[in-house]
Amino acid sequence: MAGTEASVGAPRGRERAEAAEPVARLRRPSPSELAFPGCDRIPMTRAEYRRCERRPELWDAASRTAWMVREAPTWEHERPSQMLAQMAALIAAARGSPIKCYGAMGLVRRAEADAKRLVLHPDQTVYLHPSRVEQEFEDPLLVVGRSYPDVVLEVDHTTDVRPGKLALYESWGVPELWVEVPDRGARSRPASLVPGLTIHLREAGAYRISPVSRAFPGWRAEEIHEAMNEPVPSARTHAILERLGRRLGAREGTGPDDDSFLRSLRGESRAKGHAEGLAKGHTAGLAEGHATGLAEGRAKMVRQMLLSRGIEVSARFPADVPGFAESSEDEAVATALACDSEEDFRARIR
Repeated sequence: MAGTEASVGAPRGRERAEAAEPVARLRRPSPSELAFPGCDRIPMTRAEYRRCERRPELWDAASRTAWMVREAPTWEHERPSQMLAQMAALIAAARGSPIKCYGAMGLVRRAEADAKRLVLHPDQTVYLHPSRVEQEFEDPLLVVGRSYPDVVLEVDHTTDVRPGKLALYESWGVPELWVEVPDRGARSRPASLVPGLTIHLREAGAYRISPVSRAFPGWRAEEIHEAMNEPVPSARTHAILERLGRRLGAREGTGPDDDSFLRSLRGESRAKGHAEGLAKGHTAGLAEGHATGLAEGRAKMVRQMLLSRGIEVSARFPADVPGFAESSEDEAVATALACDSEEDFRARIR
């Protein structure tokens, strides 16, 4: 369960009681009372649901009914959830501890009678502290109720969650729901949808709209929307992600060196730079040799990072990149994490 800015990880105190409220105090709306714009209602048995290759927005065991999105998914619909997972990975690296994303995995409510079960399929689910909360699975479903994702994302490209799924998430106790309407619209998009991201925070059993995230303190709705609609994270977005990661890490006493992948690469770079600097310092001067060794170690680290991500690089890369020699280790690591090609790295480091 996501906490306030002063609390992270598993719910406690008021937050734990808040998580239990919807089951005890709020009546769960019946799907027949709700509307699902952009979806077709079709009969679907349990066996058919398990075999279904396309995920429904909602499946109701009681009525054996599924609400299927009318149009096939497009890149405009899929990009925000993919971008959120990528950005969460960068925040996690800067913080120094993992963040888990489960994509469109179906959600069910804990202790709900199997015959009356509802399955909701979001576009992305995010756990900020996966090692601190007890995550329950009923293959292929993720169970909520004892613990919750810190953020659930819904993308309204040809659909509108407001008259249907929003009420269900609220009654289930999901603490923070993001609803993203991509910049690039579809012909069938409901006219009432305006591009942008809306953050719904659950307080006193009900959602209220907030300009800023509670799970990622300081991350504003307009910044999240801008980042989700970029082809790749911009320098501005990267600076925001690094700030978020370091802010979250400062609470917990962690940082980039607590990320095992970055720690290994940075440690190797430092060791190589130190050794080569000492060796070259005997003939070319200790200061100049040490600096050269550090730059060569940093170059090797960047090559390894890109190759480990499946990005091909040229033989002289990154030694021949203008501006690379003057960049800091933090700048080099950040650029290697954010880029999607050698050319993109060259453009960013300049």
